[in-house]
Amino acid sequence: GLVIDGRTLTVILQGGLEEKLLELSRHCRAVLCCRSTPLQKSMVVKLVRRQLQVMTLSIGDGANDVSMIQAADVGVGISGQEGMQAVMASDFAISRFKHLKKLLLVHGHWCYARLAKMVIYFFYKNVCYVNLLFWYQFFCGFSGSTMVDYWQMIFFNLFFTSVPPLLFGVLDKDVSAETLLRLPELYKNGQ
Repeated sequence: GLVIDGRTLTVILQGGLEEKLLELSRHCRAVLCCRSTPLQKSMVVKLVRRQLQVMTLSIGDGANDVSMIQAADVGVGISGQEGMQAVMASDFAISRFKHLKKLLLVHGHWCYARLAKMVIYFFYKNVCYVNLLFWYQFFCGFSGSTMVDYWQMIFFNLFFTSVPPLLFGVLDKDVSAETLLRLPELYKNGQ
């Protein structure tokens, strides 16, 4: 692991040593920045996003973490004793740091699976509907007449666009939460 304090970050960021910091941090399993300013935190996140071209996750619990959370792709705010500023600026909010494991491994896996299925569902729903309209035009001589009434089309889209996502969101859990927590490598398979 690598632990860097605020003074060292100032030297690195102002001295043009960002490349060396990134090279060193690639060989570490964990990199911690402590005693750093909010600007330094956001600059480190932006540096990692720009240079390594990876998705970043920032976790914070106070007002000093807001700029870091906003600079990241995904921000998690922990509601606690330092106030609610980090929670208000984040994408996800949890009450304790220990809930982060379940948020990432369980809900992250389920979200990947649900989104993948819903993208395919919406693609094929629209392909079926457009294909039906396309072949209808051959039978009506390309006159431009409508195959279905306007209200039927609205209800078709309303029903087939709202009900399946609700059912998938509530009922679709391909692997149980206990299994996902026991086998963290399943998260990688979901990607």
